[in-house]
Amino acid sequence: MKPLIGITGRRLSLGMVKRTSRRFQHQFIDSHFSAFGDNVAAAGGIPVNLPFQAEAEAVVERLDGLVVTGGQDVHPSRWGGSARVDPTADPRWDHDVPDLARDEYEAALIAAALRSNVPILGVCRGHQLLNVVLGGTLVEHLEEGRIVHASQNHAPDDGEAEHTVSFTPGTLAHTLYGPQRVVNSWHHQAVDRLGRGLSVMGTTADGVVEAIKLDDSPVVGVQWHPEWMASSDPLFDWLVAVSVTSAPSPAMKGGATW
Repeated sequence: MKPLIGITGRRLSLGMVKRTSRRFQHQFIDSHFSAFGDNVAAAGGIPVNLPFQAEAEAVVERLDGLVVTGGQDVHPSRWGGSARVDPTADPRWDHDVPDLARDEYEAALIAAALRSNVPILGVCRGHQLLNVVLGGTLVEHLEEGRIVHASQNHAPDDGEAEHTVSFTPGTLAHTLYGPQRVVNSWHHQAVDRLGRGLSVMGTTADGVVEAIKLDDSPVVGVQWHPEWMASSDPLFDWLVAVSVTSAPSPAMKGGATW
């Protein structure tokens, strides 16, 4: 059977859309990047978009794999960051504002998936949130900290040498990509102190952590956007394949506490 792969998204107001009728401006939509569904389906999985109401523990019991997608910053209160966030700002009206509801829901999904050994792919924000859930921290802003990540907004096929990721031999990433791969890059934060059980699989020349894995588990995070690469990214083939073989057994329920 094809594995069921859950994909996270965000909640937005229709008022953000230009020329929306005034009667609909205060209605909300669940927004999911379609490229994730395209890639999961192409790899042989069944993509399922997850709204915040899909209770984490219950929905993970039905899933074979989980993708935690990109988006706004993880709220600094979750990991001890110092950035000030306007408490009156509404992420449903401004897609750059940290979303406490999204943070809480996706963190609960990650924790439930870890307990049940459901494979996880964290992308960009999802990569960072995975690290935070496991007790890690983030670089608050690359251009102001100890790392300067040059030309961070280049397109997937620009081929900029500074965004070549080098992978550690013997890691899953090295198996999938070989020694190096040029990736896209749309982020201003990054993994800093690693969370429990995580190891680095790939970095850029300036030291930014671009790929992590949870030891002995089908759990991966990448800083780039594999769904937007100019050519297909083997991470989706990996996720679908491991989601078929890593279905949780009843004995694994209620295991480690995350």
